[in-house]
Amino acid sequence: MKLDHVSFASEPDGYRATAERISEKLGVVPYDGGVHPRFGTRNLIFPLANGHYLEVVEALEHPAALSTPFGQAVRARSELGGGWMGWCVSVDDLAAVESRLERKAVDGNRTPESGLELRWLQIGIKGLIADPQLPFFIKWSADSSQHPSTYKTNSAVAIDTLQIAGDRDRLRDWLGTQDAKPIPEINIDWSAPHGTPGIMSVSFETQNGPVVI
Repeated sequence: MKLDHVSFASEPDGYRATAERISEKLGVVPYDGGVHPRFGTRNLIFPLANGHYLEVVEALEHPAALSTPFGQAVRARSELGGGWMGWCVSVDDLAAVESRLERKAVDGNRTPESGLELRWLQIGIKGLIADPQLPFFIKWSADSSQHPSTYKTNSAVAIDTLQIAGDRDRLRDWLGTQDAKPIPEINIDWSAPHGTPGIMSVSFETQNGPVVI
């Protein structure tokens, strides 16, 4: 179990303008991640170090953006002005997650500018909608060489810390582990346990020093 990516919902002027502002801060140029036909969304991808990436995601004027949990989550966050929507954890086997959440994972796909279609299974968006501190889960259908972080890789920028409003015990229950540090390769700072839950900021290590978004 490891961090896969973090999701930033488009601000009012659109996902390209939103991504440009993030690009200026991080010094990373995003690439076109393509359309998620099942979810009615599209994204731009910032490949980062350590097999992670940041996506800026936008809901399309499409029925799927209103009828699917992922589309609903993106649209709702953008309608609030945009910002951090959530985070995603990759797992090798979704069966235990499906059993714990008592539902089945759904298929996802998109074709980025590389032209190579990506496919995956994901689960947990309904949990994120109900409690935005919680990550959703993904299992990629291809091997790690086709992961979104490997296309136009940028090894100079890395996710260091997620600052989350919420409760670490709630997260451990959701992840199905009592490990002291269930996502070992990043730091998680917890605050406002009784406030509105969710990602408050993400800290990145860059060539020009720490950057907080």
